[in-house]
Amino acid sequence: MAGTVYILRIKEFQPLLRPSVLTAFLGYIMVAVALLVDLGHPERIWYMMIHWNHTSVLLEIGICVMSYLAVLAIEFAPVVFEGLKWQKFAHFIHRFIMPFVILGVVLSTLHQSSLGSLLLIQSAKLYPLWWTPILPVLFFVSAIAIGLSMIILESSLSAHYFHRGLETHLLEKLAKAIPVILAVYLVIKFGQLAIASDLKFLFTSGWMSVLFWAEILIGAITPLVWFTFKKNRQSANGLLIGAIILLLGMILNRFNVSWFGITHPDPITYLPAMMSSVHYLPSLPEVLVSIGIFSAGILAFGLAAKYLPVFEDEEEVHRQSA
Repeated sequence: MAGTVYILRIKEFQPLLRPSVLTAFLGYIMVAVALLVDLGHPERIWYMMIHWNHTSVLLEIGICVMSYLAVLAIEFAPVVFEGLKWQKFAHFIHRFIMPFVILGVVLSTLHQSSLGSLLLIQSAKLYPLWWTPILPVLFFVSAIAIGLSMIILESSLSAHYFHRGLETHLLEKLAKAIPVILAVYLVIKFGQLAIASDLKFLFTSGWMSVLFWAEILIGAITPLVWFTFKKNRQSANGLLIGAIILLLGMILNRFNVSWFGITHPDPITYLPAMMSSVHYLPSLPEVLVSIGIFSAGILAFGLAAKYLPVFEDEEEVHRQSA
């Protein structure tokens, strides 16, 4: 969204920019906090910066997350300064914001694709319905659809809870792009399965087939069809329902590639087992910590929306652009 407004100069989307940056900023902070907890020794998280493992994709992910978090802080800083009535600082950052926006686009692209690259190491354990050498491409393409859906979700919920108008005409344009992105995603996904001769697993893999088709139907086909209809794109409820469906399906995809689809290979054929033999359930402390981090993120968004100029008036934006 920052790239759309600042780089492509499509100013009509500016009212969506600040809430989107805030959502991303808080999201990355929540990820960083979760990683600190998951590490066990949070005081050592900076060790990766002095003990580099040049062969690990995780190094790139760590650098991207830290760098992108810094970029998001800079992008959101003018909102904080405006809330504090420090207009000179806000104008100063606006003057030099373009390089940081470009860097943010590059870092987010690298980060989303490298998350898929990280899972390439599981070629012997991740079921063939999900493992592919182009997993980084699938992660990146799906992340675009997820990002658009998150903007729709955030705008819909904030409009309801903060009693503000919903920019339906802007969200309709974002929703119009979602079917195109999902169509590209499906072509890549099934095209790769065909090239790898893995189409035979689609209906013969038991529980794995169920998970795969649930992910495809919920996360891709249903929202693709849903947002194809103009009435759904121009309706507040239609936008929200479609965004939720897409996000649930893509969340299932991320669980499939990192948890549900992990198997132990057969010791004779070295092919993944038909049913996963990796058993894991989050413990109660893990669940509570996750809920706590998520709740803190929602609280932070609410406080920022209440005390900072997060939501810009659309008429004022047009007036400034003119």
